Amino acid sequence: MSRRRMMSLLLAGAAMPALMPRGAHAAGGTVVVSNWGGDWNERTIKYVEKPLLEDKGYSVVRDLGMEPERKAKLLSEKRIRRASADVIHVNSADAFELKQQGVVADLEHSKIPNYAGVVEELKSPYFVPWLYSGVVIIYSADKVKEPPKSYAELWDPKWVGRIGLTNQLYFNYMMMAGLVAKGNMTSAEEGKPLLEKLAAESKPRLYAAHQQLQAGLANGEVDIAINYKARGLQWAKDGLPLGIQYPEEGAIAVTFGVSLTEFAANPEPGYAYLDALLDPVAMAGLAEASLYAPANTNAALTDELRQLVDFSAEERAKMQFLDFAYVAENTAGWLEWWNKTFAA
Repeated sequence: MSRRRMMSLLLAGAAMPALMPRGAHAAGGTVVVSNWGGDWNERTIKYVEKPLLEDKGYSVVRDLGMEPERKAKLLSEKRIRRASADVIHVNSADAFELKQQGVVADLEHSKIPNYAGVVEELKSPYFVPWLYSGVVIIYSADKVKEPPKSYAELWDPKWVGRIGLTNQLYFNYMMMAGLVAKGNMTSAEEGKPLLEKLAAESKPRLYAAHQQLQAGLANGEVDIAINYKARGLQWAKDGLPLGIQYPEEGAIAVTFGVSLTEFAANPEPGYAYLDALLDPVAMAGLAEASLYAPANTNAALTDELRQLVDFSAEERAKMQFLDFAYVAENTAGWLEWWNKTFAA
């Protein structure tokens, strides 16, 4: 074979991928997902990404990391108007902040058929809610026979040395104190003296993360934890004898979900991803595994599971939802105050 003939064949072969239809590589295209790692990502793969996307021809590329780093990366890419990820997993408050910064997109809900079933209070023009829970009072049922019925009762002297908190929920505790002080979620400043009083007199144990708080409950360091209902249910599933008390003030809501990035390279596969997250069967599997309540009311949960993980109509009506603008404006200052004052 002549050198010229060989070169022409090699060049033709190199050109073939560019000439082949996209479906020849992956029937649905590629979607780049910015997500947490650990068991959160493992459940995302098991119930959503593999069965509803990869098994149907999509290629899912995962960019995993903690939320602050992933947010910073997305913000840094704004100047080049090209996002390395197509969708980003965040909570509802961070989604608001990213929208303010112009790096997540307004959504075309017609491209997300499953969105129609989303809980009305959780709907957003730029964020697809996925799972939600609330900050409740979790207690050792074998040691605490009459648990606090409200956030305010946590300041009762009988709970001195028995309360466990985690640094991960610092902003929730700031707003909890505001609720106790003024009855609303925008009075964190007025709540600071109450937190100082709690630290000085009740001496709560402070843990770095959820897992350490779980260990504190298990080994008897603390008898009461202020955390997400889903976490309490997970710990009970792991064998701890726990009870859960819904606070009289109404639980502070937490919602996790996904946004489409403003400068996504693959927006259409991104929309397929958003719709897959809300799949009723997938959400049932996730609810059973994570014990978070599904954001889609059409989730195919058994009555028993729904009663366990979700909130009653009365509880949902009392839930305290974040004022996102207030949180975005103050969260950096709260973290500084928390580290220098409460956690010092």
